[in-house]
Amino acid sequence: MPARIYLLSLILLCGKISAQYFYDIHTIQKIEISFSQSNWDYQLDTAKAGLDEPIMAQWVKINGVQFDTVGVKYKGNSSYNSGNTKNPIHISLDEYKNQSYMGYKDVKLGNNYADPSMIREVLSYNILSNYMDCPKSNFAQLYINGAYIGVYANDEAINKKFCADHFYSSNNVFVKCNPIVAPTAAIKSNLKTITSATDSSSYFNFYELKSNVGWNDFVALTNSVSVSTASLSSAMDMDRAIWMLAFNNVLINLDSYTGVFAQNYYLYKDNTQRYNPIMWDLNMSFGGFPFVGSSNTSMGSLSITNQQQLSASIHATDPYWPLINDVMTNPMYKRMYIAHMRTIISEMFSNNAYQTKAAQLQATIDTAVQSDANKFYSYTQFQNAMTSNYSVGSYSVPGISNLMTARVSYLLGTADFTASTPTISTPSVSNTTPNYNSTVTITANVLNTSANAVYLGYRYHVTDKFTRIVMYDDGLHNDGASGDDVYGADIPVLSGQIQYYIYAENNNAGFFSPQRAEHEFHTITANATTPTVGSLVINEFLADNTLLQKDEYSSREDWIEIFNTSNSLLDLSNVYLSDNYLLPTKWKFPAGTTIDPNAYLMVWADDDSAQVIYHTNFILNKSGEQLMLSVGSTVLDSVTYGAQGSNISYGRCPNGTGSFINLPSTSFNGANCTVGVQEHAAIMHNMNVYPNPASHRFTISVQNNNTPLNLNITNTIGQDIYTGTIKDQTSIQTESWEEGIYFIRVADSVVKLIVSK
Repeated sequence: MPARIYLLSLILLCGKISAQYFYDIHTIQKIEISFSQSNWDYQLDTAKAGLDEPIMAQWVKINGVQFDTVGVKYKGNSSYNSGNTKNPIHISLDEYKNQSYMGYKDVKLGNNYADPSMIREVLSYNILSNYMDCPKSNFAQLYINGAYIGVYANDEAINKKFCADHFYSSNNVFVKCNPIVAPTAAIKSNLKTITSATDSSSYFNFYELKSNVGWNDFVALTNSVSVSTASLSSAMDMDRAIWMLAFNNVLINLDSYTGVFAQNYYLYKDNTQRYNPIMWDLNMSFGGFPFVGSSNTSMGSLSITNQQQLSASIHATDPYWPLINDVMTNPMYKRMYIAHMRTIISEMFSNNAYQTKAAQLQATIDTAVQSDANKFYSYTQFQNAMTSNYSVGSYSVPGISNLMTARVSYLLGTADFTASTPTISTPSVSNTTPNYNSTVTITANVLNTSANAVYLGYRYHVTDKFTRIVMYDDGLHNDGASGDDVYGADIPVLSGQIQYYIYAENNNAGFFSPQRAEHEFHTITANATTPTVGSLVINEFLADNTLLQKDEYSSREDWIEIFNTSNSLLDLSNVYLSDNYLLPTKWKFPAGTTIDPNAYLMVWADDDSAQVIYHTNFILNKSGEQLMLSVGSTVLDSVTYGAQGSNISYGRCPNGTGSFINLPSTSFNGANCTVGVQEHAAIMHNMNVYPNPASHRFTISVQNNNTPLNLNITNTIGQDIYTGTIKDQTSIQTESWEEGIYFIRVADSVVKLIVSK
């Protein structure tokens, strides 16, 4: 198993805390824009009506930090109007030069349109963050050319940085699900396969591809959602999808997948090969957009009473909301959906926690709202917006507590919520600090459940998919006596930590432990030892990476490969890595980091504190310097190196124990010196690969008297990318391949291919 890291909450904060955190919910950010153009508003309106491209601002200041030459544009649909002074704005700090504020390159400001309370968006994201990965959100005051424009919601952008922060990659298929043209009842951003489509272009008006490639892959997802649903759990993270639908229903968030347009969400395909829904644009949550839709062309406008009594099973059989169909027609998914709704209600609404948070948010912005001359509602309406309803055009926006008090009462009185649920005691573990490669038993007392309806979901790392197995009360799984309501399951300890949850159901209801699973989970930490000299080594590094591997943020950075030469699980919590012998404690591995026996751990030396996992506070000097691993006063390993060539790594040969040499092939996250000698055997067949590096296609030619030869292409971790045969010549497309190194094998000949885009 590869190296693992677990105390993720600590890591996510690492390097991001300053005197004023950009998304601190208790502070108001100050954002100033200076345009040299006297008609800047006209130019922004013209750009919005045209190609939707930004115009150049002379500078932007964020909390006093100035950035010169910045892109600015208006954004939004119903919230934008050329006649408004206060329009939603998108600031691109890196539009013209590489610059960011605390690691953030995009600033998204919402103008609180149709929201008398001014807090709907920030409050909604704050609630949602407890149950699924979502943007951070707080408040900002915006000034343009010295004039105060007003109070805005400051929402984190959903972009490659967001994907890397939450899904640990950013170069996979990434889709924004919003219609570009007016949707119809049948065709919208609802993940329904467009049966009349002859190719992916039929989807272009309803989805926007944010990655370089992926249309065919995305169309395959729509087939899993609306046609071949047996493959759905392999194609989409269904727990995140169920949390999304549960949130939409409880909070009457209908400017979403659940509403008439089935929009305002993203999908990102992570390294488990499943799509993750990411919710966006919550400014009309809490009934601010009352259009639920139906299978005909009706908008389905709801009165406030209708919203308070909206069924938990809305669109359950409507073919134009296939994801909801999938959940509501699968008995387990439906029970999970109601369980998630029940959790949101009990944690946020039955106890009035949302009202406490709402009062805090309104107090934070009270003075700023009073002086906001461009707000859409009066200050008195702002003060009363929790309990009073106000008109927006042809419909009324409900007071937030007016809506939710009645809504919670209604939902809790329905059959789905009055059904008796299972109960799960706090789980017990047979060994709370088990050894690596041992077995642990997890047990729990579960009441009011059905036979074979208690499940254990477990995984070894936050980037893995949970594996779900049955727990038994049969006396054969270390669960005590048969029929004593104690359920047990055994799982192997194959990494530094196990993350797990328990789910139980009966014929009518389901229940999770912890209740926020799979977003939160229980943990078991394995017994790990402190490294000693020789057990942990610097195995390989690359000091000038211009063509090869990219990190999870899609950037080519210097990297260092650490190798555990031992048969023990090693704890790196107190281990340091430095590029200066005189400063041995320059960078510390995050608390909770472990490395499995005979495994590798990759560290990016990019001096970027805004990136969250294994990114050091130094870069490697390609002209030569030092590298050192240490724990306490003990130097575990060190190397002094000279000038390095571009894209040529320096590593130990033999692997883990030998002297450092310029390796014939980089072996990122793998053993050194396994290909280098064979590579010269390519001469045997006069194999030629061109172009190399390749971008979208390359050609292989061999001389072999027209006899078919086996052709195999693998990546750096040994996964097969292409298998076939070759006679004289063949061309292979690489558009869907990740950038990096590949090994082309023809018979006993090997050539290294670099794919760079």
